[in-house]
Formats: sequence, structure tokens, C-alpha cells
Amino acid sequence: MSAMTKRFDRNLVVIGAGSAGLVAAMVAAQLGASVTLIEAQAMGGDCLNTGCVPSKALIHAAHLVHAARQAAAMGLLPMPGSADTRAAFAHIRGAIAAVAPHDSAERFRALGVDVRHGHARIVSPRAVAVGEDILTTRAIVVASGAAPHVPDVPGLADVDFLTSETLWRLQEAPRRLLILGGGPIGCELAQAFVRLGSAVTLVQRAARLLEREEEEASALVWTALERDGVRVLTEHQAIAAHMADGERRMLVRHAGGEEALAFDRVLVAAGRRPRTKGFGLEELGAALRPDGSIATSPWLETSVPGIYACGDVAGPWQFTHAAGHQGWHAAVNALFRPFHRIRPDRAVMPAVTYIAPEIARAGATERELRERGVVYEVTFHDLAELDRAIADDAREGFVKVLTAHGKDRILGVTIAAPRAGEMLAQVALAMQNDLGLQSLLSLVHAYPTYAEATRDAGGQWRRAHVPGWAPGLMRAFHRWRRH
Repeated sequence: MSAMTKRFDRNLVVIGAGSAGLVAAMVAAQLGASVTLIEAQAMGGDCLNTGCVPSKALIHAAHLVHAARQAAAMGLLPMPGSADTRAAFAHIRGAIAAVAPHDSAERFRALGVDVRHGHARIVSPRAVAVGEDILTTRAIVVASGAAPHVPDVPGLADVDFLTSETLWRLQEAPRRLLILGGGPIGCELAQAFVRLGSAVTLVQRAARLLEREEEEASALVWTALERDGVRVLTEHQAIAAHMADGERRMLVRHAGGEEALAFDRVLVAAGRRPRTKGFGLEELGAALRPDGSIATSPWLETSVPGIYACGDVAGPWQFTHAAGHQGWHAAVNALFRPFHRIRPDRAVMPAVTYIAPEIARAGATERELRERGVVYEVTFHDLAELDRAIADDAREGFVKVLTAHGKDRILGVTIAAPRAGEMLAQVALAMQNDLGLQSLLSLVHAYPTYAEATRDAGGQWRRAHVPGWAPGLMRAFHRWRRH
């Protein structure tokens, strides 16, 4: 079509119906645009089908089995058995089925979205092929997500390994589970499966678990996993998988030599890689970052004008909530280019690892601030002093806040506690709105709650910054008032 007579079938084509794509399509429809959403597999993407929903359902079921086992040890309940673990996996399938209508094609069609099932291929910055149809569009949003990274370990393919995508075909917990990877996925699933009754061994190449978190959080997670019965092997590298004497074994190497670990199933939890291939970006020359994600501007536009990317495929985060946040911005920026645009990277992005106790973080860690040369202060408040934690017998945890030197401006926070993800929200809100740590001290909290720990951290910061002359002046003032 000529430049003078350009007409498009629609305003936006969104590729991928995971969290980022669903939000982008919904926003576009709500803004009155003509939008097509294309998904090659199941609606809802990884979050609904293989990620957040099934993993949190598994964690919940494992917690119940663990609690029942503790009650049985006290003579209050019968000891849970294999039927209970099978019921846990039935619960997972039920949770997926219950959430699925929220992400269904029927719901989005009712919202005004043209939903297509099939493989999308970008044939030009203004056209996308799906099946035999060529859809012309003013703009394109790529939300193709990420896939599990499988390391090059000889023999791994011969032992029927599992990933976070294929794990859910299990009907019950394996007797012996080996997990490769000590990041959030590996740690969450290690605790869940050991609580379901599996003998779990976790192999981590690095010196500690959850490398991106504060060192205190890593140590707490290690303690929690080992207390539940997980065998944690840090600074161990998987070398080769093989069959020996009729059983599966993994050879791992460490400073002391090598060890063969026997297992029934092995779960690879070695991170995720963006899905960037197979739908035309290579042919268009779209730039990638060194980590394999699609390079974008601060407004999520790729190096190909008119094509935007959001969610796991664009990074830098791989969280469902980050994907949804970016999906909203990608849709708005794509629809209103060049008249209006909004940057999504100004948000304070929370991260939660759902083990017991939960680890929640927003902003920077000490290591990140040191690397940037930022001078900071640390306020560390132990959960053991919190009344609700004492009442619940859950005193293991902390609130750690990093503030600018001499100021209460929050640079980063890490919380280790039951429901730490919920506790994090008010701190993230303060950070987002440039409210200092003392703003949490002035907020009235319900008693007794875990959220009081963030208030107490604010009080601890204030006490540490009382001027040296102030106590003497106050004593003199009240002495004068008595006379």
C-alpha cells in the first residue's frame, strides 16, 4: 500500500497471552482500539499454567500436609500418607481450572479483543501472519515470555528431567527429588516437596542460595530448608547424569572432589531465557541485550520502530506483576505514539520468594549500593521482638531497611517474615511516593500484626538519629516545668 493511502486492519496486534499480553490487549480494548491477541498455546501463559498459580497452589498444599504431619506428631491427627500428596496435585489442577476463566479467550472476546489461536509471525513492522491470514496493524506488542533454561549437562536428556513447565504432569511427589538451582524457583519447590514427603537434595553452583538477595536472607533460607529436611549443597556443579545399577544418578563436583547423587526425578531450576526466536524478529534485525532479552527504549519500543516488547521477553524483571505493569505501558505507548508516552521503569518493583518464611524485597541490596558507590545506612529490626510473631511462634525473620546517609529516604528493603509480600506493599508505596522511613512510624497499624515490624523499623531509625544534645535539653525543659 502506498504511503498516502495507508490503512490498517487494526490498531494493535499483541503476540502472547501471558500476563503482559493479556494486560496489553485489555488496555487497548478499554481505550477503544481495535486489537488482536495471538496465542500459540494456552491462554494465561506461564503464570496460569506452569508458574505462579500451580506453584503457589503446591506451596499451599505442602504447608497443609506439613502442618498435619506436625499435628500427627503431637497425637492430634493421623499421619498424612500418599493419598494426601496425590490430593495436593489434584488441588493444583483445581486451582488452575478455577483461575483459567479470568484469562480465557471467551472473557477477552467479551471485552472486545479479537483472540486468535495460532503461531504468529511478524512479516513487517506493520503486518503479522497467523495461519493463512495477514493482519495489518498500526503497532505490534511482543509479549512472548520466557522458557526454562536447561544447562548442557551430559546425560541429562536420558534421565527424563523435569522443568518448571513439565513438573505439573506429576501425579504425586517423587520419593527422591534432585533439584538443580538455588534461585527462587529451586528454593520454593525444594521446601514444598520435602514437606510433601520427598527426600530432596538441592544443588547450587554458587556459594549461597538466592544470590540476588541480602546475605541475611540467604542464610535464613538455608536454615529453613535444612530444618525441613532438604539437603543443601552449595558450590556444587552438576557434571553428568547417568544410569547405574538400575537407578538414576547425578555426578556433582565440589572442592572436596566428586559425588554421585541418586534420585528418582530431577528438576532443572537453572533460570529462564527470553523467547525471542521463531516469530520474525531475527529477520527484522531487532536488537537483543547480552542476556538474550529484546532491547527496548525506556518506553518499551524495540529497535524496530512501531514494535514494542514487554514482560519476560524484555526484562529486566521476570515477575508476573512486572509483566502486567509493562503490558499496560506498552499498549499505551504503542497506541498513542508519537503523541504521548509513559516510562514504566520508574516503578518500585517488589520481589517475593514464597518459602516459609517469605522473603520480600524492593529496591537495592547492600551489594548493589556498594557496587554503585552509594553511601548508606542499615536499620535492622529482628522479628523476635514483634508481639504477633511471638504469639504465632514465628519469630524467625527481620526487616532490613537501607537508607541514604543521614536521611530516612529508603533505598532498599528486605523483609523475612510470614506474609512478607503483604508487609512489603506499604514500604514500596512509601518508596514510590518519596516518603521516608519515618512515614511508616507515623502510620497507625492494627495490633497485633506483622506489618508493625516496618513501623518499628521506622522508630529504630528515628532513635538512632536523635541529636546528641536533644535528651539533655528535654530533661532540662521538664525539670524547669516542675519548678
